[in-house]
Parts: sequence; C-alpha cells; structure tokens
Amino acid sequence: MVAGRSGTQKSGFALFWVAQMNLPTLYFSADMSAFTASSRLASMATRDTTEMVEAGMAEGGKYRQAYLDALSSSNITFSFGSPITWKQIDEEIEAYIELWDAYPQVIVFDNLMDFEGAESDYTEQMAVMQGSTELARDTGATVILLHHASDKAWEAKSSPWNPPSRDQIKGGLSEKPELSLSVALDPTSMAYHVACVKQRMGPCDPTAQRYTTMICEPEYTRFKRAEKHTIIRAPKPVDDWSPTKVLLGS
Repeated sequence: MVAGRSGTQKSGFALFWVAQMNLPTLYFSADMSAFTASSRLASMATRDTTEMVEAGMAEGGKYRQAYLDALSSSNITFSFGSPITWKQIDEEIEAYIELWDAYPQVIVFDNLMDFEGAESDYTEQMAVMQGSTELARDTGATVILLHHASDKAWEAKSSPWNPPSRDQIKGGLSEKPELSLSVALDPTSMAYHVACVKQRMGPCDPTAQRYTTMICEPEYTRFKRAEKHTIIRAPKPVDDWSPTKVLLGS
C-alpha cells in the first residue's frame, strides 16, 4: 500500500515506481485519463516536461511519433474508468492472459476508494483488501494499492508535509498489506518523504517520524535521489531515539 494525503503525488510515485521496474504491469486507474498516463510515461522516458509532451502530441507529425516511439518499450498496460469493479478486473486479466499467455507480474489499483461501493463503506474497503490479497496469491503478482490518509487529523494541520502515521491511514487498512508506505510532499522544496509504517518481515515505524527523502519533479513525473543526507527530525521527542541521518539508497 502507498498512502498519503490529498495532493501528495501518490499516482505519480506509483507510476514512476512501476515504470522504473519495467515489469509486465496491469495498471487500473480511476484518476488518470489515458492521455495523462501516456504523457507522464513519455515525459519520464524523454525527460521532456509533460507540457512539452502534450504540445508535441497535439502538434503531430515527427513530434508525436517521437513520443510514441519513447513509449514502445513500456511494459505497462492500463485499464481506465471509475469505479473499478471486480468484473472489470476479471475481464482485464483474462484479456491480458489471452494476449501475453501469462499473468502480469505487477498489478496497481489507483485507488482503494475508487472501487465500486468502497468510497466510504468500511466493509466494502475490507472486502477489496481481502480480494487484493487473494488476487496476489492466485496470480503470483505484486499488488500495489493506493489509498488516502486523513486530511482532518491534527497532524495534517500541524505537520502537513510529514508522512502521516499508520493510524491516520483511513480505516486502519494499512494493517493488511505486507508493506505499507506513507508519503508526503513539501511543495516549498519539493522534498518527497517516504516512511515505512508497516512491514511484515522487517523494520518499520508506525509513527512515520523516521523517513527517507527524495526530490519530486512533478513536471517530469520523476523522483530522484536527494543531493545530501536526509536529516530526520521528530516534531517531539519520542521514547529514547534521537534524530538520525539516513543515506538514501543504503
């Protein structure tokens, strides 16, 4: 699970992540249009801004062809539309198998609250979580599920650019996945903070006060390594641990 408050580039982060892996991927999106998704992927591949890509596609000719060529090596297959339904998922997976004679290795759902009936119903959201777990077991795919964190918690006002803690992820649904990441974007510096708030077989920090930092480049839909060490500071002292320096990539 990748969870964050509104406007924290969750979709961009997930798309960049799977694009870097470049594994056979089936990406269900209720938030992005086909044009937006393809523009973002072309921007990643060419390092042109998404505005340049959109202008080139509208211009046509050699510009459009250049961006289409940049997308030719992508292993991501999209399914667009809201709400996301299990019937749609079954049909898309059947079509994927018919085309490739294999299951996708990665399946992305963007996002949990765009599933039919799961906008606010906790029971339906839990059913989606259970269905996603079964889907991962049946297909052997890694399933990435995007979800919202609360915008009404006190921390959302006092520390809006810090990753939300596990208890702020709506419905407490971060417990189900093997790995839950909490993300936040500082719009003043474009620092992108990622905290591991749940990991079944490894270390994590449910408070999200220990995190690593990347630099977000939304105009390119790219995330890059920060130039310096990331200094992690908790807003208040927590137990007996002190601020820690973390070298990205280590």
